[in-house]
Amino acid sequence: MPNQERLINDFCDLVRIDSPSGEEWDVALHVSDRLANLGFQVGRDEHGNVIAREDGDQPLLLSAHMDTVDPGRSIRPQVVGDRVTSDGNTILGGDCKAGVAAILEALQAVREDGRPRRPVQVVFTRGEEIGLVGASNLDFSMISSTEAVVFDGNGPVNTITGGSPTYMAFDIDIKGRGAHAGVEPEKGLSAIRIASDIIAELPQGRIDHETTFNVGTITGGTVRNAVPSEATVSGEFRSMSMESLEILRIQLVTAVNTIRGRYTDAEINENLEMMFQMYRLDSNEATAQLVTRVMRDMGLQPDIRPSGGGTDGNVFRLHGIESVVVGMATNLMHTIDEYVVVPDLVNTARFCEELMTFGA
Repeated sequence: MPNQERLINDFCDLVRIDSPSGEEWDVALHVSDRLANLGFQVGRDEHGNVIAREDGDQPLLLSAHMDTVDPGRSIRPQVVGDRVTSDGNTILGGDCKAGVAAILEALQAVREDGRPRRPVQVVFTRGEEIGLVGASNLDFSMISSTEAVVFDGNGPVNTITGGSPTYMAFDIDIKGRGAHAGVEPEKGLSAIRIASDIIAELPQGRIDHETTFNVGTITGGTVRNAVPSEATVSGEFRSMSMESLEILRIQLVTAVNTIRGRYTDAEINENLEMMFQMYRLDSNEATAQLVTRVMRDMGLQPDIRPSGGGTDGNVFRLHGIESVVVGMATNLMHTIDEYVVVPDLVNTARFCEELMTFGA
């Protein structure tokens, strides 16, 4: 059985290690040492993902990511009652270090209990929060698993991601013409004004129950007294419907072309990139059947629901690995109000342990 006190302490130790996307080195060293002490052969691929392996056929892949979003530096976890929170100045980092901690505790607990278990591979990725970058660059030649459970969902462990959308990222680069804003503004062509006109032509927010569109950032200009010569608009749209994605793509291109025709002296270039592809979970898949069976044996009712976000599970599935994403006890992710429920975290580690020992 998981040791609650050790689990909480280990989780707090993990979140105290700064690991914003792109800066996961210290936490990678920490988890690599833990996995090596548990008897795994531990390495890192060229991208820096941590991959732990052991001998045995048909290993189960357990996965979580190491990076966190901002503000995520100098996190100070607070344990109050049955919750772990930050001090209110940062995120907590439960996304996804609650998943990391649960996996490590489950491996430790099953070893101490001396229970037989199936072989395991562990993958802790980098850069998940910036578009599943680590998983997309994972060296799959180092992976032999065909089944994976990804600990990266919101809420308790029995919350299962039933589907995830395709995610399209876009950047629109605009070059206008600079000028002194107070002396000769008529000679300028404001890139920020052009950007705002493009944004006004675009949809925003929830389009339907499975489709969203968002302009996330606009950057440009240098000083307040100069007509800005350059600007960039960045955003995303995502959907479970390929038809909706194509409609939004056409809307985006049409909006850019409309404004391009209005400002013929400007240079406007758009770039679209698919960051990850959608999937719908088939409850008849072997991995889904395993996950739901173990949950029910624990007295938990599987709660399968679609998600508007993506996880490394999207990428694993593209590489032929049946993947199920489960909750990890984290709530209000990506906010300074984020919190982890202690009993839910213990259940997450317990589920992981039962998953490894089922049928062994």
